[in-house]
Amino acid sequence: MKKVLRWLFIYILISGAAGTAVRAQSEKEMAEEYFKKDDCPKALTYYTVLLKTGFEKGYLKNYTSCIIKTKSWSEAEQFFKKQIKNDAFNSAWYYIYWGTLLDAQGKPQEAVKKNEQAIAVSGLRIDLKRDMADEFRSMSQPLWAKNALLNGREVSKRSDLFQLEMASVYRDLNDPENMIDELLSYGTRYQNIEVVQNMLQDFTKDEKEQALLEKVLYDKIQKFPNEGFYNELLIWYQIQKKDFYKAYIQERALDKRFKYNGSRLYNLAMLALQNDDYVNAAAIFDHLVKEYPKGQIYPVARRMAIFSREEQVKNTYPVQRTEVQKLLGQYQQLVDELGINARTVEALRNMATLNAFYLDDFKKAIEIMQMAIDGGKLDKMFVDKCKLDLGDIYLLQGEPWEASLLYSQVEKSQKDDQLGYEAKLRNAKLHYYKGDFALAKEVLDILKKATSREIANDANELGLLIMDNTGLDSTETAMKQYSAVELLLFQNKKYEAIDSLKVLYERYKQHSLSDEILWLTAKTYMKLDSNQQAMSTLKLLYSKYSVDILGDDALFAMAKLDQEKLNNKDEAMKFYQELMEKYPGSIFVAESRKRFRLLRGDVVN
Repeated sequence: MKKVLRWLFIYILISGAAGTAVRAQSEKEMAEEYFKKDDCPKALTYYTVLLKTGFEKGYLKNYTSCIIKTKSWSEAEQFFKKQIKNDAFNSAWYYIYWGTLLDAQGKPQEAVKKNEQAIAVSGLRIDLKRDMADEFRSMSQPLWAKNALLNGREVSKRSDLFQLEMASVYRDLNDPENMIDELLSYGTRYQNIEVVQNMLQDFTKDEKEQALLEKVLYDKIQKFPNEGFYNELLIWYQIQKKDFYKAYIQERALDKRFKYNGSRLYNLAMLALQNDDYVNAAAIFDHLVKEYPKGQIYPVARRMAIFSREEQVKNTYPVQRTEVQKLLGQYQQLVDELGINARTVEALRNMATLNAFYLDDFKKAIEIMQMAIDGGKLDKMFVDKCKLDLGDIYLLQGEPWEASLLYSQVEKSQKDDQLGYEAKLRNAKLHYYKGDFALAKEVLDILKKATSREIANDANELGLLIMDNTGLDSTETAMKQYSAVELLLFQNKKYEAIDSLKVLYERYKQHSLSDEILWLTAKTYMKLDSNQQAMSTLKLLYSKYSVDILGDDALFAMAKLDQEKLNNKDEAMKFYQELMEKYPGSIFVAESRKRFRLLRGDVVN
């Protein structure tokens, strides 16, 4: 009998606890349901009960919101007084939200007192102070967030606490100097450069903040020359600005101090090259050649220095034959010094393409490319790259079948590799040049799914050109003539191409190709450095087709021409402004804004 009574008693306890839990869950659901429906009087009833039985910040937040809506000030005051008395552990939160109510009543001084009390009662609870600061920030009260964090430092006697949180607060307070100071202090203490970089990238978007960061870092480097963290951060910052010369100065100092043997300088030079800063890339490679003549880095640095100058020559219009001949002489000196081997075959490959594309010496180009293939025959990838170049040389020479044979060999050899896709793209272009648009389109449709975004984009662009401008007549005469002009341009026969484009435009002014003809004409004039003719063509294109797909391209090209070639600053600014207003979704908007502000005289990083 006693055993039965004992089990009955236990059952009653369990049932009661379960019932309480069910009721609590039900009250929570009812509170939230009424709150969502904006039925504050009923929601308040439930939140009052819930907060008396157990604290949850979300309940208090919703309770406060409903009090403000219903203006039940006296009821709330009594509630907060009782809760602070009965729940001392969570009193800081009650003070904070009481302050929110007082603010809503137009009693800012009394609200200040409640916030002060909130910080005071948090005592030595450091984590609570962090949570309070987060809450103040969410309420758009960064000053009180700062006060809470500073109080945490004070009571813990640790000035290094909350450095990342303080940096965020100073950002809210528009105090970049203290924001930067907190981040740098954190970075040097914990040597966590990635966290600092990420926060600085988010926080220093204003030009004044960027200038301040650069100044502070230079000051720190002078004051603490042995603290490499500041140099590292300054290099990162200068690379973000693409100021590779300043980054080079800092990296050179680190290379000497920490004995990196040129490895980091080499990486910086490659980064400059990838960002089309050929001058500084060449300067850094030249420095490596001079500083490490016996090192493993010497042969590749020597070749890359010449290659950087080659890229500069090829991208300065019109390309000067005398400069090409200088480059060939420098490559030849490199090969003579080091011999034909794995370290110099890339130099031979460059020599071959320079002879073919810029000096029209196809025989010599083929001879040198064969030497490169023989010297690098153990590297299948290198050999196939040479075969692609050799195919281009045969196409330049007017032997498309030989070119297609080489492209197809590489397609087969590198079937699932990016180089195989590149070979397939060249074959598609070859079909296009020959006027076999159906076959070209068939290959391009496959390439749209290529893993390389660049190849996929090129394939898509050419595919759209073919699709938009074929099928309009049975012979596709206009498109065949246009593709023939593109072959002339590939063969560097720019003056012949210009003459053909003029005839094409007069003949096909009403054709869907007319805007493409004008755009290609303008680009060809720019490559010939015939900038006035380019501008006239672009203006014609823009006046007739501003609402079509090439409208923003034409406008951006006009602005760049005025800025970089014609020295017409006011006109360039006008065009950049027009582009930003007329084509807000254009890919050129960000660059236009940057260039506009530079021309206006703003400090642009």
